[in-house]
Amino acid sequence: MSKRVVVGMSGGVDSSVAALLLKEQGYDVVGLYMLNWEENDENGCCTAEEDYADVRRVCGLLDIPYYTVNFAKEYMDRVFSYFLAEYKAGRTPNPDVLCNREIKFGPFLQEAKKLGADYIATGHYCKIAHENGVHYLQKAKDQNKDQTYFLNQLSQSQLADVLFPLQDMEKPEIRRIALENGLATAKKKDSTGICFIGERNFRKFLSEYLPAKPGKICDLSGKVVGEHEGLMYYTLGQRKGLYLGGIKGEDEGGRWFVVRKDLGTNTLYVSHGDETPLYSKSCEVSGFNWIPFERGEKTFECMAKFRYRQPDQPVLVTKKEDGGLHIEFKGKQRAVTEGQYAVLYDGENCLGGGVIESAEY
Repeated sequence: MSKRVVVGMSGGVDSSVAALLLKEQGYDVVGLYMLNWEENDENGCCTAEEDYADVRRVCGLLDIPYYTVNFAKEYMDRVFSYFLAEYKAGRTPNPDVLCNREIKFGPFLQEAKKLGADYIATGHYCKIAHENGVHYLQKAKDQNKDQTYFLNQLSQSQLADVLFPLQDMEKPEIRRIALENGLATAKKKDSTGICFIGERNFRKFLSEYLPAKPGKICDLSGKVVGEHEGLMYYTLGQRKGLYLGGIKGEDEGGRWFVVRKDLGTNTLYVSHGDETPLYSKSCEVSGFNWIPFERGEKTFECMAKFRYRQPDQPVLVTKKEDGGLHIEFKGKQRAVTEGQYAVLYDGENCLGGGVIESAEY
């Protein structure tokens, strides 16, 4: 009897092709669509309805059963409340990372087991390897799409029965397979924006949940150069949306960008042309999640990413007594941002990740 795989169907091309490939490989495939956000978009349309319609079309074509499950409460409690708390604290969170740990590989996994799953599968671009009972999360063949960064918080138990059908494929090939097989999602554009919430006017969206507090924009000498709409709308290194053009005597010498946020005085600090204030030499990381196992050495060298799609950076890592890490950069890093994740790699293996608490300049 063939093994049952429950595929996380999003209504996108990646999960559609993942389901197709698993069926071709002889698995008993079941589609499961997660509704994690209940709200109409700016035009009054529920985007989830459109995605679910695509799931129905794909599963119908593949002749596989499909179900839907509502995790809106879990998403609100476990992901979105954290997201808001971080913005309120002046940080820049990454909800996609939390969403994977708390939803896609949490309640989803439990729901899949109820449907008799031997495995779960997703359309993520990454690899999985199992050696002597240890599960390794590894980089995908398509380095441009590799999503191990977003999976840095997964545990051994969450990775035990997971299949990543796209691990050895590149995006153009996925599109080609979808087209050749007449999948409704073949030409659907990739989703961007906040995990499960999607694309929208970010300032307008955030202002519905957190009251904005306008304040001063100052340069590094303390001179007031403008006014901001609320610290939560800005992140380190940001250039757009500052509206500081036309300041007398400072039009030459490059653009303005954010270098610091002072929550205590509600002040946004910016620099003009000179990017050196953005470059740090090390950072402190809390709550590090070790994926295969914790490294034995107190200090070791490896590679790291401080944001998605960043090329690997050489670092020296020192483990701290509280479970956190001190990460020293071999070369200074630009805009290492509080609330984002520092993710470590040893070759192809993702060692895990933790939240950036502060950077040292």
